[in-house]
Amino acid sequence: MRQISRYFLLFLVSLTAVAGISAQDPTAAERQGRAFIEAISTGDRAKVRSFVEANFGSEMLGMPMQQHLNFASNHYDISRGYEVVSVQEAAPNGTTLLLKNKLTGLYAAMFFSVEDKAPFKIKGIGGRPPKAPAAAASRTLDNAAISEELKGFLKRLADADVFSGAVLLAKDGVPVYKAAYGTANKDYGVPNKIDTKFNLGSMNKMFTAVSIAQLVEKGKLSLDDPLSKFIPDFPDAESSKKIQIKHLLSHTAGLGPYFSKRYQDTSRNKLRTVDDMMALAKQDEKLLFEPGTKWQYSNTGMLVLGKVIEIVSGQSYFDYVRENIYKPAGMINTDAYELDKVNPNLAVGYHKTFTDNGIVWSNNVFQHVMRGGPQGGGYSTVEDLLRFDQAFRSGKLVSPAMVKVLT
Repeated sequence: MRQISRYFLLFLVSLTAVAGISAQDPTAAERQGRAFIEAISTGDRAKVRSFVEANFGSEMLGMPMQQHLNFASNHYDISRGYEVVSVQEAAPNGTTLLLKNKLTGLYAAMFFSVEDKAPFKIKGIGGRPPKAPAAAASRTLDNAAISEELKGFLKRLADADVFSGAVLLAKDGVPVYKAAYGTANKDYGVPNKIDTKFNLGSMNKMFTAVSIAQLVEKGKLSLDDPLSKFIPDFPDAESSKKIQIKHLLSHTAGLGPYFSKRYQDTSRNKLRTVDDMMALAKQDEKLLFEPGTKWQYSNTGMLVLGKVIEIVSGQSYFDYVRENIYKPAGMINTDAYELDKVNPNLAVGYHKTFTDNGIVWSNNVFQHVMRGGPQGGGYSTVEDLLRFDQAFRSGKLVSPAMVKVLT
């Protein structure tokens, strides 16, 4: 399940009215890029708006102003402004600037393309992989020094309110640093703790995959088995014969995203069991390509594996995972909790909306599933995830040979 927020770099156009620059001027894109970065780095939406109105070309002014402002506000929020370090790459009508994030000290790169005639409007902006300068000298840090650097880094992010959560860094299975920052519930000012349970999004998929691997090792199914052996009519009889278990595990089965418009229009209260979720998926699901021929991320595919686990094991998906993954791994704070029940120490997720009057916070409770499942949406803690890692890698959950297959 991908409920993770994504930030897409928009294609924008801008210009600085510089008279008398020739079409061959190799620095036009650089100057335009620097001017745009300077506008972003003010953190002032009024100034950004003025810049857009005065300098963006007609095509991009057809986009909503809010998109341009949010682009700038988001970049300012995560950086507190950028320092232009250098020109990373230059071309006659395009330049990539190497930037340094003032908040984190990390590097970023942004590409600017301009039209070939004065006043050289910027016609495109996009992210590029940064080519950070080599460190002045290599350093070897002990665990204490690593912890101090990480602590300082995270404190800057937390103080700027761009990070809220729990962090655990381990080496060879032993925690080197762990700490919690920010609030688990902004309504009541409840702080995050190390054992605060956070929504895992799609990380539940790995519990589903390991469960399937356990059943393979017990001889109850094979990675080459057709889906029709267990579910003969999903998404239809013909397709179920083509889809193999390994296709579902590797997102090559040709199934879709699950989170469809029908899902959005359905009461979350009705989706609590794997059967509930399967019934919803079956209404829209169809084979998108021949299994094994392409890759496409699929929540539905992992959901189907959850149903296979139920059929083969004779248990509900939730009971199977609880008894065969969480319990042997020592994961005491992990489950697919029902969100309308009382669940102690469960964090609420939040997202920001940028406005001319500042940031508005909104919780994501009503964007979530009522209960997570094989495809994602469960909850866990940083300590439990380390326990899972160690149990998995040590062969406690599956054999060392299967660990290699899964990874």
